[in-house]
Order: sequence, then C-alpha cells, then structure tokens
Amino acid sequence: MTLSETERIELIRHRKEKAYSLQKEALFLFDSEFYNTAVNRIYYGMYHIVSALALKDNFTTAKHLQLIGWFNREYVKTKKVDHLAGRYLMRAFEMRSKGDYDDFTQYTESEVKELLQNMNHLLDIISNLLQ
Repeated sequence: MTLSETERIELIRHRKEKAYSLQKEALFLFDSEFYNTAVNRIYYGMYHIVSALALKDNFTTAKHLQLIGWFNREYVKTKKVDHLAGRYLMRAFEMRSKGDYDDFTQYTESEVKELLQNMNHLLDIISNLLQ
C-alpha cells in the first residue's frame, strides 16, 4: 500500500495519539491493580509510538521483532536515542509476551510501576523525534 504524503502524516499522528491513549489505559489498569493487562497496554503504547517513528522514516513492518530491531539499529546503535530506550522497548515486549501467553505469570505493582515509568520516558523521547 502506497500512502500519499498527507496520508502518511495523518497515520503518524494517529499512531502517536493511539500511543498516548494506551498510556492512559495502562495507568487506569495499573491503578485498578490489573497489572498483567497494564503491561499489555504499556507495550502496545510503546509499539505504536515506535511504529509512528518508523513510518516517519518510511519503514514499515507487521512484525514486532523487526520493528524493535529496526529501532535498535537506526536509533539506539547510532546514538540518536539513549541506549535505555531500546532496553525499555524490549523489556516491555518480553513482559507482554510472558504475561499474555505464559501460565501463572503475575506481575507485581513495583514491576509494572517501573515499566510505566519506562513507557513515559520512551514516549517523551520519540515524541521529540516526531516533531
């Protein structure tokens, strides 16, 4: 699918808005003590903001690990972002996968609180890059 420049800009804006909406959902779920579901929303918020950045750079993929690899290659290894940004994203991906698919996984308040802080930091970093 080929997008016009106007469509691409609109899709980037949409993905950024979706990321911030998911941030609000994650906080609500955290406050309601639904920690595993909050982890899911945290990861997807990060995923959508990184996919907005990828689209800005004309990179698209439907595969999560390809997107993470692209981000690490283009932004972390080139030092366009702090190395922690790549760790935040990968940690959220791993926790989301484990929480969604592994039996008996139960995240604690402190684990999810840290992941929320990581999400907030990543959203700030990438929002600045999208300006």
